Amino acid sequence: MLELRDPGVYLCEDFHKPQPAAVKRIADSTVRRLSMYLRYLEDLDTRGQQTASSDELAHLCGTTPAQVRKDLSFFGSFGKRGLGYPVHELTAHLRTILGLQREWKVIIVGAGKIGAALANYRGFRQRGFTVVGVYDNDARKVGQPWGDSVIRSMDALEADIDREGVPIAVLAIPADNAQAVVDRIVGAGIRAILNFAPAQISVPAHVSLKSVNMAMELEGLSFALTNSAALDQGAA
Repeated sequence: MLELRDPGVYLCEDFHKPQPAAVKRIADSTVRRLSMYLRYLEDLDTRGQQTASSDELAHLCGTTPAQVRKDLSFFGSFGKRGLGYPVHELTAHLRTILGLQREWKVIIVGAGKIGAALANYRGFRQRGFTVVGVYDNDARKVGQPWGDSVIRSMDALEADIDREGVPIAVLAIPADNAQAVVDRIVGAGIRAILNFAPAQISVPAHVSLKSVNMAMELEGLSFALTNSAALDQGAA
């Protein structure tokens, strides 16, 4: 039986070369905040700001100074009490921690509307993610132009992953065959998956999985709006 990893927990070695010390377990929520810190720090760095306090980062990212300090402490000591964090240095450290100091090859499986939007998203390349192939099982789409490339047949999937050494796949396919496709790409060498398919899929412990369920995200918004309205009525 395959050992499954909690998709909300990552290991430090998922982000950078492991050190001899014990590997820490990093929660998904922490990784999300690291990404937010990086974006704000990059903006501050562009504007020439030299230092930033935990209070400032907390205010920008909607968290607390204690949480900022705790998140960063997982990876070392980056600032000095009373002086704050050196913006340029911390930006570089976070890029390394998040694995953004190199280029990552990505494939997209599913050439529908979601796949098209993802393939044309400029933010991927700006963050070091290069889409090297788009695949679909619809013979009418195969061979059609897709940005700087063409849509490829699913028959070429495994060979292309092996030849290109692709570590990341984005799934934008129907739920009914999502697990079968996951099994294929994992068997071919994919080690990280961003899943947009509305399905529960399982992966081996060595594969990182992140699922995006748009319906659940909208339900979260509807919950917030419903409860906000209830609070407003209660205050009236």
